[in-house]
Amino acid sequence: MHLTEHKPGNHYFVRAVEMHRVLIGDQYYDSSLIVGARLIETNWPIRALSALCPEHLSPMLSHQPELILLGAGTRQQFASREVLGACLQQGVGLECMTLEAACQTFNILMSENRRVIMGLIFETSG
Repeated sequence: MHLTEHKPGNHYFVRAVEMHRVLIGDQYYDSSLIVGARLIETNWPIRALSALCPEHLSPMLSHQPELILLGAGTRQQFASREVLGACLQQGVGLECMTLEAACQTFNILMSENRRVIMGLIFETSG
């Protein structure tokens, strides 16, 4: 599904979301990653939202966002209390969404010049 017709500003934006990959700018990504305005980290080792620990948030929290978006799968899921608590201690909001919803929200917030960072989790069963 293509997400936006808008032209990007000076930041990354998600152009399309498919079942097992996303198109950011002109490149497809098919494993879990972290995306910020001008940041793409492809070595994020998370394979399921249920496996996310507070330590996994460090690469995102180090950029001092006002909000972290977590996108995983096609059904609504929630992070653990410990993960939510780690964000609250830093004064950072946390929203868990489907992959598609997170990407759409990220694009909107980027267009508003918000300090948001997104973790996309491509779930695997092994």
